[in-house]
Amino acid sequence: MGQRKFKDSEVAAIFAAYPEKFRNKLLILRQLIFDTAAKTEGVGELEETLKWGEPSYLSRKGSTIRIDWKLKTPEQYSIYFKCTSLLVPTFKKLYSTEFKYEGNRAIHFNLNDKIPIKKLRHCIEMALTYHTIKNLLK
Repeated sequence: MGQRKFKDSEVAAIFAAYPEKFRNKLLILRQLIFDTAAKTEGVGELEETLKWGEPSYLSRKGSTIRIDWKLKTPEQYSIYFKCTSLLVPTFKKLYSTEFKYEGNRAIHFNLNDKIPIKKLRHCIEMALTYHTIKNLLK
């Protein structure tokens, strides 16, 4: 995976402020989001911005995805999804033991976790196309 350049200087500044060991992990998640969007039909160009001070990724047909490391949980980093969507409950049904979840809003990773990339890519794909698939998730 080649590293994608930042178009938004505020997003770049957030990444620069992360502790290095977590910055690298979050950059991998960021690239996975962009790569998944590029390979998913109908997603189109992603917008990268900040929401609630967190790097956020928006597609026209999808639900916002956010990623972050927080000082209050210094040993983990996370990928967040809209808590009122059916995304995380669906992920829990599909991948009940593969990820650590927080309610209906997040998947958490510890620094040394081996991430099941193929399964996480599927979760990201569902989020990026959420508005076209949400009726199938009920």
